[in-house]
Amino acid sequence: MPKAKYEPIYRMIREDIESGKYAYGDFLPSENTYTELFGCTRNTVRRALSMLSADGFVLPQHGRGVQVIYRPDANRSIFTIGGIESFAEATRRNQKKVETRINTFQIIKADRKLSMKTGFDIGDELYYIERVRLFDSKALIFDTNYFLKSETEGLSPDIASKSIYHYLEDELHMTITTSRRRVTAEKASQKDEELLDLGSYDFVLVVSGQVFNSKGVMFEFTQSRHRPDQVCFVESAVRQKV
Repeated sequence: MPKAKYEPIYRMIREDIESGKYAYGDFLPSENTYTELFGCTRNTVRRALSMLSADGFVLPQHGRGVQVIYRPDANRSIFTIGGIESFAEATRRNQKKVETRINTFQIIKADRKLSMKTGFDIGDELYYIERVRLFDSKALIFDTNYFLKSETEGLSPDIASKSIYHYLEDELHMTITTSRRRVTAEKASQKDEELLDLGSYDFVLVVSGQVFNSKGVMFEFTQSRHRPDQVCFVESAVRQKV
């Protein structure tokens, strides 16, 4: 399935905000300006702005326009909880010098234990990938990824060192739709201590998530283990009137 028309508009406006082109408190250009710029309908622009509002980047002001409410944290890398974001997209937003090291890349079959952990069916063929993420030369994230091979054919170490989501969306034309994530604090394992620059910390923040495509297929299970003082997770919410 092709991407929805509003998604690239959402991403371009979001990048303008994250790059500082539109700072906290600024008002975005009008809907008419965006329709002319992107050659689309006002409804498409409104869908993109609605997504930005839901993700906590802007706040519509009746009679005034759409105001930027995003404030970057210069001291920590920021990741979203509610949205679906690739590591490459997050690093562009955080404006960090980044590097990905592939620790493991192999094809495995899900056994009963792995099925219960991830949600994949017993016997499913999976790409199993371990990656260490470095920010400004510090190893701060240890990712363990499982991708359903039947939905992600052609993955390679080279792709994994760059952007898997870019490959899935632009090469395989997959539409990624939904994620379910859980955040916990856990005592650092021996592997965490070996691979990450934990400093004096003896625990990590762990984000575990399942990701689904537009066919309703869970194609990914990922566990990301983060050094706790170098990251914060952001989720936006809208209060519902009762």
